[in-house]
Amino acid sequence: MNVRFYSKQLIVQRKRKCYSSFFIIFVASINFMMMKKLFSTLLVLLTTLTIQAQYQEPVRRDTSRLQPLKGLEYKVEMQGSLSKGRTPLWLNANKYGLSSLETANGYLRGGIERPLATDEGRKFGLGYGLDVVAPINYTSKAIIQQAYVEGRWLHGTLTVGAKEEPMQLKDNELSSGSQTLGINARPIPQVRLALPDYWTLPFANGWLHLKGHIAYGMMTDQNWQHDFTAKQSKFTDHGLYHSKAGYLKIGNEEVFCPWSLEMGLEMVSLFGGTSYLPDGHGGMNVSENGKGIRDFWNAFVPGGADKGETTYQNVQGDQLGSWVMRLNYEGDWNSFSLYADKFFEDHSAMFQLDYDGYGEGNEWQEKKQRRYLVYDFKDWLLGFEYRYKPDNWLNTLVIEYLYSKYQSGPIYHDHTMTIADHIGGKDNYYNHYIFPGYQHWGQAMGNPLYRSPIYNDDGNIYFDDNRFVAFHIGLGGRPAEYLKWRFLGTWQEGLGTYEKPYTKKRHNVSLMGEATYTLHGERLPEWMRGVDVRMGIGADFGSILRGNNYGMQLTITKRGLLGKQ
Repeated sequence: MNVRFYSKQLIVQRKRKCYSSFFIIFVASINFMMMKKLFSTLLVLLTTLTIQAQYQEPVRRDTSRLQPLKGLEYKVEMQGSLSKGRTPLWLNANKYGLSSLETANGYLRGGIERPLATDEGRKFGLGYGLDVVAPINYTSKAIIQQAYVEGRWLHGTLTVGAKEEPMQLKDNELSSGSQTLGINARPIPQVRLALPDYWTLPFANGWLHLKGHIAYGMMTDQNWQHDFTAKQSKFTDHGLYHSKAGYLKIGNEEVFCPWSLEMGLEMVSLFGGTSYLPDGHGGMNVSENGKGIRDFWNAFVPGGADKGETTYQNVQGDQLGSWVMRLNYEGDWNSFSLYADKFFEDHSAMFQLDYDGYGEGNEWQEKKQRRYLVYDFKDWLLGFEYRYKPDNWLNTLVIEYLYSKYQSGPIYHDHTMTIADHIGGKDNYYNHYIFPGYQHWGQAMGNPLYRSPIYNDDGNIYFDDNRFVAFHIGLGGRPAEYLKWRFLGTWQEGLGTYEKPYTKKRHNVSLMGEATYTLHGERLPEWMRGVDVRMGIGADFGSILRGNNYGMQLTITKRGLLGKQ
């Protein structure tokens, strides 16, 4: 009885310690997140700790020589799609841009990869990959989907090249997608410095963990832009890309605490390159955007101004991002999470307020009062995720709600000599007046429910439907060792854009069911064992995607190891 009572008392004490510690650190973190200098602090902290993290693990020792060819994996894949109309949304979206809207399309894909995990336990790790595609009825005749080399020193990694990077804080198979760093477009060749996995900070008794990345790259879709626009509408050559993200996790598995909280900031800047803008008379105005060191810095810490801006200056380039948060409960048999993705296109939407205390007359440009305009807390992606861990017919449930109709409100004007009020709205998500928007090869780089420009028939690289509300559900299960399935369903109501509103609301329903079976059995030839056969059926109903679409998609994939391991 005494032992049983002591064990129960110990568990209660641990739970109290878990909840009290979690609450204290959560409140402190919220206060930190609300600081005015959060953005700069987060970036400096991430960069500093990426370097400092290299000296926190003296236990690792390299006891053997690095073997660059050890752990080399191969992948061969064939896919074919047939549709009535366009390829349905969920047979096309969130495939890292490796998809097509054509009625009949497909590809043959082959790749080799040496994962960084091959050198797990060593101070230094080497990874690389090459992934090439021979497509049919795609926007390209040949595709280098991935080509990269990366190195790891303890916790930090440096990646050079184009690599498919997964979404953070969301289910990559069942979510509709992140609003900023999504998986809907082709990878961008870049140089990327990262803490890819959570690293425990050397204070707070193991309760705080950090990960994130900083990257610079160059867009590769200029030839597609030329063909799509016929050089008659806006396009940009050799556009530059910058992304950064930092995530702070509060939780401690060492004290048996099932709760954890993840908070982060994701940001992207499109800048540089040469932009071509119609002059209204059949010609094109050429804008040579900044490509110097200062311009790279203005992308890193938003600042500067676009070419031609004088009195009313915004930051340089197309700046956008998301505040993200995820609350997790991790049980022995199941887990659940609540998460949020708050999107913004400028600093006023980022901090939910704008300065509105300018003077009048000759003092119209001077800040005279402490007065701010507070925007409504709208434009969210809110989600719930449930997981049942043992293999079952239903293992995962994802429910999401998206709202993007507000965009800082329908009114936009800057203060003048006669009007002191400064109201900023009509943020026009994913679009920009100089750059061709937040897209790559015609696909949205964020959430695909912002209808990608590749759907447009008028030759304009423009997001025609960025004001919408949507409900999304994702289901997935593994009823047997060799069988898994998933289902995606989305209802969407669109209003167009503030600039080009629809004359009436448009609606859309997109559905997709998919099953994957892995061939196995002693009677099968060796080369057939382990082959994945995936069949998907999809449909769209409504007017947002311009008509009803029905389609099916068959994918056959073989993975394995090359040589003796």
